[in-house]
Amino acid sequence: MRKRIITPVQQATLPPDQNWLDLEGLVEVEITSEDASYPIEFALLPGRDSGWRAAGPGEQTIRLLFANPQRLRHIWLSFVETRSERTQEYLLRWSPDGGQSFREIVRQQWNFSPQAATSETEDHHVELPAVTVLELTIVPDTSGGDAVASLAQLRLA
Repeated sequence: MRKRIITPVQQATLPPDQNWLDLEGLVEVEITSEDASYPIEFALLPGRDSGWRAAGPGEQTIRLLFANPQRLRHIWLSFVETRSERTQEYLLRWSPDGGQSFREIVRQQWNFSPQAATSETEDHHVELPAVTVLELTIVPDTSGGDAVASLAQLRLA
């Protein structure tokens, strides 16, 4: 008998047939930190493949402030971690009133393992009528380790 161990194909490409919002012209971004080599634009704008990374370890927040309320039906997130084993948690929430109040969309944990699970892709279908703020909070290591938060891609439709 012959056998071969193959590496699983990581699916980090965007789902087809989406009219993704052009975030460059629609949002102002607030972030708690940023590695100069991995700016937030690399996760939010098409054509970039390195994504965003925080400047240091610990919980991080990415806040998208819309100049005009936006109707959102689709939120697509991609996270990649190839170096360390850890459990990450993220919280996604939105505000209809400029950040005066927030409503939780999802809170989720994912276990990264360099030998097995190196990417997490989340495809949230939502019906949010008038979003003024979309906030993503990432806890890169729920055990309190020194992992650094990162985001490969975020797309909205």
